[in-house]
Amino acid sequence: MLRIGCHLSSSKGYLAMGKEAVKIGANTFQFFTRNPRGGKAKALDPVDVEKYLAFAGENGIAKILAHAPYTLNPASKDEGLRRFAFDTMQDDLRRLEHLPDAMYNFHPGSHVAQGADLGIELIAEHLNRLFEEEFSTTVLLETMAGKGSEVGRSFEELRSIIDRVERKDRLGVCLDTCHVFDGGYDIVNGLDAVLNEFDRILGLGRLRAVHLNDSLNSLGSHKDRHAKIGEGNIGLEAMKRIINDSRLRKLPFYLETPNELPGYQKEIELLRSLYDEI
Repeated sequence: MLRIGCHLSSSKGYLAMGKEAVKIGANTFQFFTRNPRGGKAKALDPVDVEKYLAFAGENGIAKILAHAPYTLNPASKDEGLRRFAFDTMQDDLRRLEHLPDAMYNFHPGSHVAQGADLGIELIAEHLNRLFEEEFSTTVLLETMAGKGSEVGRSFEELRSIIDRVERKDRLGVCLDTCHVFDGGYDIVNGLDAVLNEFDRILGLGRLRAVHLNDSLNSLGSHKDRHAKIGEGNIGLEAMKRIINDSRLRKLPFYLETPNELPGYQKEIELLRSLYDEI
């Protein structure tokens, strides 16, 4: 069974997201934990959460993905910004304890002219402090395109972060197809080689989720501009190979393409038609 969904607005609560997911043929979804620019999250509504969990169980929704705000930067040279990232992620993880099936994804950060090595150290330090508190939610490092001074532009950089984190059992990786393609990994003509490299450096057992996005840019552009499925430089045939690959097919896939709900519904229908049920 293809586990697929898209990014949904959390403004009306969890039950509303669950109902929207079912309406468009999804059996999972992704959402921002708060405004993507950061700031204070809405108060958690226990009744809404309880109703959502019951609805999810009845409708086969599982492995939802909470996404941290894009603006968090644990690698910042500004201590205040690092503190803000820590406080936000700590609060998010405390709230996610109410959603036992969720994972938590974040962009590792940008070193902003400090150098990747220092950025990696700061991100690892951030995670070690975060994991001093016990959480049940797995935290995912997202593969990045390498735009500007982003950390996580290569599998090696993600491995360097993980190597410095004491609670490695708390960490996973989310592979973004647009990001890795823009980062120089040829998933169109060499998916097998890319996955072998991922396995050698990070271990496929650490791969927990896939952001399924086409790319407006060329291989190795380091730009990160998502395209609709089949309308970019990755293309539909490569997407078909990705969702059917034996190492990926059982993972949850999340669409972050430039769409509204009807567009996501069409993409989900298309991808289901390309998925080989075994």
